[in-house]
Amino acid sequence: MTPAQKQDSSQQPIQKPENPWVEGVKTIVLSAFLAFGIRSFVAEARYIPSGSMEPTLQINDRLIIDKLSYKFTSPQQGDIVVFSPTDALKKQNFKDAFIKRVIGLPGDKVQVKGARVYVNNKPLQEKYIEEAPNYDYGPVTVPDNQYLVLGDNRNNSYDSHYWGFVPRENIIGKAVVRFWPINRVGEVDSAPVEPGNLTPGDLTK
Repeated sequence: MTPAQKQDSSQQPIQKPENPWVEGVKTIVLSAFLAFGIRSFVAEARYIPSGSMEPTLQINDRLIIDKLSYKFTSPQQGDIVVFSPTDALKKQNFKDAFIKRVIGLPGDKVQVKGARVYVNNKPLQEKYIEEAPNYDYGPVTVPDNQYLVLGDNRNNSYDSHYWGFVPRENIIGKAVVRFWPINRVGEVDSAPVEPGNLTPGDLTK
């Protein structure tokens, strides 16, 4: 090594190892930042506090909510969505998010009669409900940029047939995966509802 190289080497600063506590704080801050970003914009975890979506979702099921998809597409009939309380619900002092299934899209005509749900005069084939609805509702037309939602446990769900429609801006995201309990891990049923066949008397019932 030449004298010049020795001089350059001797002048290079010696890096001191960073305090482990500082490293730990940095890691925690970074993790919190990433978690906040993911929760705010991409996905978040939710749990089911009631039986209003049985049998599809059980009490204490843990779900992953996709918050990104609806930034590029609109909710579809059959989607299970999480939404913040509407103005009507806020007036009743509800603060926590709701989870229900989308039944009516903007412009749809929805009616419940004769233990069936009709959308645009077509009865839906709903294999996912707990039991047939024992109430009548409508007909109503879903306003622009709003959605009609019902719980799969039709007769034990506080949903649109009580308090009205869900504005698009209130929808937080779509339930996509159940990660708890272990024996029920998997995709959440998001199969679209299917229109059934009308009998001649269905339109007049």
